[in-house]
Amino acid sequence: MRLLFSFLIVFLSANLYAQDTKSQAILDKLSLKINNYKTFYVEFSALIKNTSTGQNDNTIGKGWVKGDKYFATYGDNSIISNGLKTWNIAKDDKSVYESDSDNSEESLNPKKIMTLWETGFKNKYEKESKINAEIVHIINLYPKDVAKSDYHTIVLYISKTKNDLKKAIMKLKDGTIMTYTVVKLTPNLVIDDAKFIFDKKKFPDYAIIKD
Repeated sequence: MRLLFSFLIVFLSANLYAQDTKSQAILDKLSLKINNYKTFYVEFSALIKNTSTGQNDNTIGKGWVKGDKYFATYGDNSIISNGLKTWNIAKDDKSVYESDSDNSEESLNPKKIMTLWETGFKNKYEKESKINAEIVHIINLYPKDVAKSDYHTIVLYISKTKNDLKKAIMKLKDGTIMTYTVVKLTPNLVIDDAKFIFDKKKFPDYAIIKD
């Protein structure tokens, strides 16, 4: 019995390691693909729900990325980064929040969203499934530092044949569930650098708030 028990422990541990190795290989392949893009445009739907607060928001996000520079829109709000400075533009209160770019904190950076598994998370292969008849890998992400993370779990859906991120479900500790579904991804398109320049003249009535 003791020998059988020991065998089961070894078997289960080896199987878990194999699953983690499998998920890491898939994520590494996807990271390599995205990081090799000189530029890309991404469009996605974002559904944010929290049953305890009654929140139920659905919006469309768009992002243009060129190296460390990006321009993104989320509903009525937008964010511009030239790689050194970042401008969060809030239409509702007519304010622009200017800060130094910090890639580790820019959760609205489209490239960070598309490669969010690269830092701060452990991963585990869950299973294969289907989205609209397309076979996808399902991979769970868990924060390495649970105490400092807002996330409980992140579930990734990655195309098995195309090696593309199809969907990400982010489960927060406060009960909020954010579901991002990639609608369109266009790599290596021509994007003028002017796209990533904040022009105060375009926002004459907005307050500029510097961090």
